[in-house]
Parts: sequence; C-alpha cells; structure tokens
Amino acid sequence: MATIERRNQRTHLDAATTAPQTTPATAPRTTAGPARYAWAAARIAIGWVFLWAFLDKTFGFGFATPAAKAWINGGSPTTGFLKGTADNTFGGLFNTLAGQPWVDWLFMTGLAGIGTALILGIGMRIAATTGTLLLLLMWAAELPLTTNPLMDEHIVYAIVLIGLTLTGAGTTLGLGTTWTNTTLVRRLPILK
Repeated sequence: MATIERRNQRTHLDAATTAPQTTPATAPRTTAGPARYAWAAARIAIGWVFLWAFLDKTFGFGFATPAAKAWINGGSPTTGFLKGTADNTFGGLFNTLAGQPWVDWLFMTGLAGIGTALILGIGMRIAATTGTLLLLLMWAAELPLTTNPLMDEHIVYAIVLIGLTLTGAGTTLGLGTTWTNTTLVRRLPILK
C-alpha cells in the first residue's frame, strides 16, 4: 500500500513540475520600433487635418473657406457643408442644423480640440472618440456616397483614430507620457 502511495505522489509531483510554462505577454509590434513613428506621424497628420479645418474656417485663408465667409467675419462654418446635403439620405436632419450657432460652436470647438489633442498626443481617448463621432456624422450627412457605396475618407480617418489610441501613439513624438503621469489624468483616466 505504501508503494502505491509513493507512486501516486511521484506522479502528482511529476505532473506539477512538467506543467506548461507560460511566457510573459509582449507588447504588440505596432507600438515598438519604427512602427511607433509611423503611428506618431499619422497622429500628427490627422491632427493637422482637424486643426487646419478649424483655422481655415475661422480666418478664411482662401483654401476651403474664402475670407468673406470666415467665422470671424460672420460666416457659418457648418452652412456650406450641411446645406449641400439637402438631397442626401439624412439631408433633412443635417439641413436643419446648418448655420445654427450652437452647431457652429460645437463643430469648431471639436475641430480645434481634436486637432490640438492629436498633435500634442494628449487626451487621445477623448480625441479619438469625439473625432470618430464627428467623422461618422459627416459620413452620414453625405450618404449615399458618390464614389464608393460604403467607404470614404471619413471612415478611414475614424479607423485610424481608433488605431492611434489603441497603440498609444501619443507617447511617441508627443506629450502622452507626461500627460498620463499628471495628477488629473491619474485621477480621471478617461483623459488619457
């Protein structure tokens, strides 16, 4: 009987010592090496797209917005785009929003905030969430699309914004690490 017990103990010990070994998880390859610089460049580039739209609509530099229609000269930054959607799928909804002061302020604040956050690499969660929402609303305003039945640059930018946040792109060539270590962000992690 003692022999059987010793054999069982030995089998139990052998099983415990030969358990599969696990290795620690490694960081995704997209956040290491040269790829992190590509994500940082994408972050800064898309941030500039948002910030430039804000600046051009505010001051009317003549690229997409002529000086006479600049926000500082009494123009509405949402009227041109939203009025042009009248015949689209959701045209009625977006057409009624065109030129409303609260919509103009919300839109312009969004462009400035999202652009600044992306360029600096701070507040990436909020910037990606609000940027994605803004881009999806602009996509919906243009339905049906004329060059592709489903996909356009708004969807592509939204996907990239999500990728920027998931890969921690604000920490490379940005202030993301410093921002994350502030007392405010440690207290309110949604601000990362």
